[in-house]
Amino acid sequence: MAYRTMRNYIGTLLLSFLIHFATGQSLDKPELSFNTKIAIQLDSIHGEDQKLRLKTAEIENKSGFQSQEMQNHWRMIHKKDSMNVIEVTKILDKFGWLGADAVGGKANTTLFLVIQHADQKTQEKYLPMMRDAVKNGKAQGSSLALLEDRVAIGQGRKQIYGSQIHQSRETGRFFVAPIEDEVNVNKRRASVGLEPLEEYVKRWEIDYHFPSK
Repeated sequence: MAYRTMRNYIGTLLLSFLIHFATGQSLDKPELSFNTKIAIQLDSIHGEDQKLRLKTAEIENKSGFQSQEMQNHWRMIHKKDSMNVIEVTKILDKFGWLGADAVGGKANTTLFLVIQHADQKTQEKYLPMMRDAVKNGKAQGSSLALLEDRVAIGQGRKQIYGSQIHQSRETGRFFVAPIEDEVNVNKRRASVGLEPLEEYVKRWEIDYHFPSK
């Protein structure tokens, strides 16, 4: 019985070798479905980006919104954002907007996160690239909506999807930044897969009411 099992195992290896030989593939160097090196790099950036931002709530609860500790923490975030932008824009300029099929879901999301947290000039530069990526199925429409809103606010215009939440320096309370055609915002949000605005803003303890038509 042991002999038969070993013979079957050897036969399987031989068949595998013949298949790889016929197709020109190497047994010890299998083809990868995405660029592992870039995926690992982007996954690491994603972790750092989110870890620093998640810590802001802890610092605010401990020291306050306007504390020196909070200011120092945001300086650290902005410094890290600048470093991440350099790395991610190199990737975008060389390979374009890599879809989840190329680098995996988290790495694909990282491209958006870093551009979303970049300076206004960088956001405006890569916004058209992300629009094309959404059309080609390489980025999420819901993520694009957030970048569209961020760019609009930065240019002094009203946002379209209501994604941008601001915080009062005086009170620390959150509020929704001005919205274009506000009464129809939920139709636009639904079109890109975003939840209703009144549900979205509950995360910031905002009691939102639509303006009268």
